[in-house]
Parts: sequence; structure tokens; C-alpha cells
Amino acid sequence: MYVPFFGLKQSPFSIAPDPRYLYMSERHREALAHLLYGVRSGGGFVLLTGEIGAGKTTVCRCFLEQVPEGCQVAYIVNPKLSVIELLQTVAEEFGIAVPPAAAGVPTVKTFVDALNGHLLAAHAQGRHCLLIIDEAQNLSAEVLEQLRLLTNLETNEHKLLQIILIGQPELRHQLAGPGLEQLAQRVIARYHLQALSEPETRAYVAHRLAVAGRTGASPFAPGVLRRVHALTAGVPRRINLLCDRALLGAYAEARAMVDRRIVARAAREVFGGPADGPDLASRRRGGAGWALVAGLVVVAAAVGLWLARAPLGELAARGMGGGVAMPTPAPKPAAPQAAVPAAQAQAPALAMAQAAASAGQPAPGTASAPAASGLPAAANVAAVLRPDPAALPLFDDAGDWAKLADAEPDALRALALAWRVVLPATGAPCALAERAQLGCWRHSAATLPLLVQLDRPVVLVLIGAGGQRRFARLLAWSPAGAVLASGDQRWRMPTAMLAARWRGELITFWRAPVGYAQALQPGARGPAVVALGQALARLDGKPPGQPAPVYDPAMRQQVAAFQLAAGLHPDGLAGPTTFMLLNRALAADEPRLGQE
Repeated sequence: MYVPFFGLKQSPFSIAPDPRYLYMSERHREALAHLLYGVRSGGGFVLLTGEIGAGKTTVCRCFLEQVPEGCQVAYIVNPKLSVIELLQTVAEEFGIAVPPAAAGVPTVKTFVDALNGHLLAAHAQGRHCLLIIDEAQNLSAEVLEQLRLLTNLETNEHKLLQIILIGQPELRHQLAGPGLEQLAQRVIARYHLQALSEPETRAYVAHRLAVAGRTGASPFAPGVLRRVHALTAGVPRRINLLCDRALLGAYAEARAMVDRRIVARAAREVFGGPADGPDLASRRRGGAGWALVAGLVVVAAAVGLWLARAPLGELAARGMGGGVAMPTPAPKPAAPQAAVPAAQAQAPALAMAQAAASAGQPAPGTASAPAASGLPAAANVAAVLRPDPAALPLFDDAGDWAKLADAEPDALRALALAWRVVLPATGAPCALAERAQLGCWRHSAATLPLLVQLDRPVVLVLIGAGGQRRFARLLAWSPAGAVLASGDQRWRMPTAMLAARWRGELITFWRAPVGYAQALQPGARGPAVVALGQALARLDGKPPGQPAPVYDPAMRQQVAAFQLAAGLHPDGLAGPTTFMLLNRALAADEPRLGQE
């Protein structure tokens, strides 16, 4: 309803699990680390608890993307089962064929024997079996005891089954109760996922707005998000519900900003109960007004659908044309340039006007770049970054391997086109990119969650069966797999194949602020520090003003708070990853990953 009104491309606060909106706070990362530690330790139970909507499922999704190779996973999402039903579900999840019982009715022993045989066979093949149970607070004491008995299946050296229990806080109390002491003693790793802090709440809201397409300042007035955090206790799902209703309320009143009054009314409608605001009569009138607007929006949507289907001639005859549609001119071929942005008017947030001005001047001695053979023109970048996965072939690990770039410079020159930068065919791409205010950033031990967090196309270094290195551009990602490209070829690659070929090495570009030479730290001075201060002010919803040109302790505290909210190590030093995530939080005009 309110999406176009606020300059969005889609609803930013849907509670549906969309991987594009994945936000990993420091707490989520710690929870993920506990799960990974537990599964690598082998045997026993791992316990993850948290309030409703705290992000347990988000952590579990990330964990499933990083389970060690050779790990077979069974995932149970409906644990309201009897002992027999649980064992039957486990057998089905692991794909175990259970022989018919002698009496025609399978017993606990029937399933346990079949499961034990499967676990022993998997162990002999070097595979590890993992059972994950979500909503585990719904497990009965009898079922929990049966799960404990399953962990008795072992060899002389190893436990054969690892069990992860994910549930609400009452699961902790349940395991601490009488009769379950033996199970509690087998918990080798446990973590309780806390809600988001106030700075994390601000960063979470900014992140979702940016992913949804918001390019301007936040529609939430300064100080409002402090109230949002207080009303939601920092629980992500409650934040989504409240912010969604608040944006609808602002839209209903034709207000471009959400203020405390609108948030208070939204909280009453979403959560119920009293809140600061007008008297009861006026609240009722206001609530009725919002309901009326919501109804009118539905009617307007139906009218819009009718307008979209009506012939243009009929609309014109009825006087409903609504304006003149300007034709979009065909893109002209881009003139060859040397490491110069094709559109200076769209400089990112951190570069500021100074960066746009300086980047517009080619560096002395830079030669013109011939058109890169086989690479898409800069005008077609949008099509490259948003491929239609259904039309792409699956990557053939044998036949398509030879089609990948075997030289890093070729892959980087193609990646630069996503930034509207054409690099010369000769020379070091990273050195040439610096003249267009682009920096190269390398990571040798990246993870899939980091790729999602950075949310930008990157060059992945893939390793062949014989150890040979190949280079592919990552254009889109989902838990099911990735869209990779090399030259003008594009493929879909399943996650399992990507995990077998990628060892965490990547290269990407990032937009460095003017004057940046190395990570900013206390005592640093210059235009890069000024740009950082202005960006932090914008993030907090404050007027940018003219911050001090020195990286003082106060600025370091601001940077550390942002890093903590963004899931980075809060060292207070502003390096490439901090600037990348800060630009994303500010909705800078930078290339993003598509969604497979």
C-alpha cells in the first residue's frame, strides 16, 4: 500500500523469511558460532533458545548453509509428536527404509534398530548425521528422554548422532526440571539469543529500508527508533510488525515522516494496550480513519488493476490518461574511457560532492581503454545483475569448468562494469580502478553469510579437482544456490557444488571516500574523516553539518556502535568492510546482489 509513497520497491518489513533481508547482529553471529562449534565437537546436544521472533530461524538458516561437508541433516519443524511418530519422522528425514514389523505394527525397537544401522553405515563412509528440531519447547518429557537414548548410539570412539534443539526460553527451564538431568548433562553447547540493542535496532531498520529500495533519508524521524526499540524490546519480528503499521499510518495521513504519535498509535493497534497519545475518543476516531484509508487503498488497488488492463484508447476517451508518458531514449554506446565512472551524477553517499567532482577528472597519464571484448556494455549492467535464473543452465562441473576465466584481471574488468567503470584491457585492474575512486578488497576466508551481508557482486576464486584456480563473478544468491558469470556466460550453481569449489577467497570493489589511504583510526585527519562523520550523522538522522576533521574518541565510539549493529568486530577502526556496510545502510547507489 505505502511502498511507492515512501520511494520503496517492496515492503521492507514483511515477516516472511526473505534471504535478501538477512541481518546478522553480533548476537546472531555468536549463536551461529555456538552451533558450528557444537556440530564439529561431535555427539551430544546443542541448545539454542530465544524469545519469539528473536531470529532463531535466521541463525539456523545460516547454519544450514555452513554445515561441514559430508554432514547429513534431518530437520523437524513440528515436534508435537509421540515417541513413535518422532522416530518415524526421523527415519523419513534421513531416508531410512524401515522393515515391516513382525506383528505388522512398528515398535520403538523397529525404528531404533533401523536408525542405528543407518548411522553405522554413514559413519563407515565418513559421513556425520545431524538432527535439528525446531520449536523444541513443544517436546514432551517422554520424547526428550527418547532423544537422549538416541545419543547412546555410538561406536567405541564416536557418537553417531548429533542433536540440535531450537526453542523458546521455556525449553531451558524444561531441561532444568526433574527427570531430565541426564539429558541436560549431555548439552555440550548452549546459547540464548538476546534481542537487539537500541543501536542494533536502528541499524536493522536502516538495513531493511535500504534493501527495499529506499535511497533517501529514513522515513522515521530522529528519536522515533528509540521509541520503536522500547516498544518492541528489540525483537526483530515485533520491530517488523510495528514499523510496517507505522509506515501505513504515516501514509494514511499523507505524512512523509513517522513521528512518535504515529508510532504510539501503531503500537496500540499491533500490540494492544494503552500508550501515550490522545484521549480515547480521538484515538477511536483516528483508528477509524486509518481503517477507512486502508479500505480505500484496497479499492484504489482494484482501480489501478483495472486501469492497467484497460486499453489506452479507452482511457483517453474517458479522460483518464493522467499525463503524458515520455518515451525512454535508447542508450547510446558508451565512449571508451579509462577507469572513469559512466554517471558522475550518481556518486555514493560516502563519496559526497567532493568525490564526484574529483572523480570526474581522469588521472594524468591515463590512456583510453578499448572496448573490452566479449563483455556487456555498461548500459546493460542492470540485465547482467538481474538475470532470470529460470532461463540459466545448471553449471556442469566437467563441461563448463573450462569456460571460467583463468585470469584474475579479466574477471575484475568485467566486475568493474557493474560499477559503471570501464577499465583498460591492459594494466593492473585494482590500480586502474583507484583512479575512479574504487578500491579492491580481498578476503581469503569469507563465508556465505558474509557474502549475504556485503550484498554486492564479487569475484569468487574457485578451485578445481586438480587444484587449478578459476574466477567467476557472483551475481545473485539464495540458499538454494548462486548465479555465477564468466565473460558473457551465466549459470546456476547449487550450494553443494559451490561449497565444493569455493574455499572462501573473494575479490570485490568498494567505493572509498576521497582521501582514504588506509583504515581510519583515532588521530586521523582529512576529507575521508569528514565524509565518515557526515555519513554517521545521516545514519542517526541528524543534520550533516560540518564534523570535526579529526578522528576523535567520540567518532570511534560511533563507528564501534555501528560495527556492533552491523555484525562486525567493534574495534572502532573504519576500514573497507565498515565503509561497505555503511554505504549499504545509507542506500548508496552501488550494485547489489540479485536473488536467485
